[in-house]
Amino acid sequence: MGSTFEHPCARCARVQRTCCQRAEIVLTRGDLSRIGTAIGGDDWFTFGAPSDPGCGVPDPDDPDWVRLTVRPDGTRRVLRRRAGGDCTFLGAHGCVLGEETRPLVCRLYPLTYDARALRGVEPEYCPTALLAPRGESMVDVLGMSRARAERWRAQLYAELRAEAGEDGGQAP
Repeated sequence: MGSTFEHPCARCARVQRTCCQRAEIVLTRGDLSRIGTAIGGDDWFTFGAPSDPGCGVPDPDDPDWVRLTVRPDGTRRVLRRRAGGDCTFLGAHGCVLGEETRPLVCRLYPLTYDARALRGVEPEYCPTALLAPRGESMVDVLGMSRARAERWRAQLYAELRAEAGEDGGQAP
């Protein structure tokens, strides 16, 4: 008898376009290295101006983000999208990359964060009420521990700072 488990992201896809179809995914050099090692090539990322003009404006809650992710020419490194908007790595059953290979921004989703801490759950893209009817958060449904998410958040900012030549250039 087959399993009836359906990944929450697959359920989300039936309700709306998913984060893998809507969000621009910023990549660190560490992401490039991990993904490049796993799949090879370099045709899966690009540089471009943020599609949301607000993404280039410093957030008073996280003034480091724009400084660390947007280059002087106004572009940033992001995952390439297919013609219909889907992430290059979106397969029929979700992301084709293993969890430790995925971009740090993807691993952290649906959490919001800043340079100092995890902040909460992303309200725009994630239909938690539809996907977690027992009052669970999407973080619970995905089985994401707070400790693991905090490690990824710290790693994300460490990689961004190392790329910018900050924090003594300590590469993660």
